[in-house]
Amino acid sequence: MPDALARAAAAARRRAYAPYSRFLVGAALRAEDGSVHVGCNVENAAYPQGTCAEAGAIAAMVAAGQRRIAEAVIAGGDAPCPPCGGCRQKLREFAGPDLEIRMVDADGRPLLVRTLGELLPDSFGPELLA
Repeated sequence: MPDALARAAAAARRRAYAPYSRFLVGAALRAEDGSVHVGCNVENAAYPQGTCAEAGAIAAMVAAGQRRIAEAVIAGGDAPCPPCGGCRQKLREFAGPDLEIRMVDADGRPLLVRTLGELLPDSFGPELLA
């Protein structure tokens, strides 16, 4: 049975706006304070202007006043849906390499788990600017 965060990602996926690719993605993040923030992919007729589910969830988290991701789940289809390269870097801005990213199917059932460090090795994070 999927846990609450996986169910939230799957629910966000169902609300995605993907009329062109028909590839629905949902993301759910748990911030350090325990709050949950979701996002879904939103396509645009001007293709590069769309947004990824992870970017939407991060924006919702930041808008709610949170700055650290404690847990992340991405809901795609039947195969694992890892974050794109840009979203890996966006996640890295708010989490360290040890962040577990769980990839689940459309119903929230587990498919694959990777750390952000596995997905984005030798990453550039905000601490490097200190």
